[in-house]
Amino acid sequence: MGRPKATLQIGGRTFVQAVVDLLREGGCDDVVVVVPEDAHLEHAAAQTSAQLLVNPDPGDGPITSLRLAIRSLPAQAQGVVYLPVDHPLVSPSTVSEILSHARATCPPLVLPMLGDDRGHPSYMGRALFDELLDPALEGGARIVVHRYLGEAVLLPVDDSGVRQDLDTPEAYAAALGLPTDAAQGSVAAGEAS
Repeated sequence: MGRPKATLQIGGRTFVQAVVDLLREGGCDDVVVVVPEDAHLEHAAAQTSAQLLVNPDPGDGPITSLRLAIRSLPAQAQGVVYLPVDHPLVSPSTVSEILSHARATCPPLVLPMLGDDRGHPSYMGRALFDELLDPALEGGARIVVHRYLGEAVLLPVDDSGVRQDLDTPEAYAAALGLPTDAAQGSVAAGEAS
């Protein structure tokens, strides 16, 4: 993207604030935001009222942040809803549906499906925590997800936000309703907002 996605603006909020809000509105009790060591990102995340964790070594990818979040959960937590910050357009009702299915059937995974495509957020049950926390795991959470797809609840949703990964200036411009030739300007405008 060229700039920290967490600090970009959408709907008058930073991406990180939008994600925290939709998780809370969807029924997540304990929301944890994990950011790399960066004063600007830490400040943006601290404004959300979620628990802030700083990942001192994000070099191995998102799994390191997911591990920090899992380790911070209360002992009674039955699972985790994982939502990357570049998916700020997910509907809170989708989170609510995911949690409802997770609580009712206790599957290892609940994944939203838009048509034939899986999206975010994903629910990972406590039964997967040991594998996700295993330092020998190569390939990150994606490997664990693929391992348990046969046992997963694949939840059909009517929410295009589950597939809207705003990780390029063009995707960001489109989400803002701007022409794609304004993509670089939209990143700058979003950062300044």
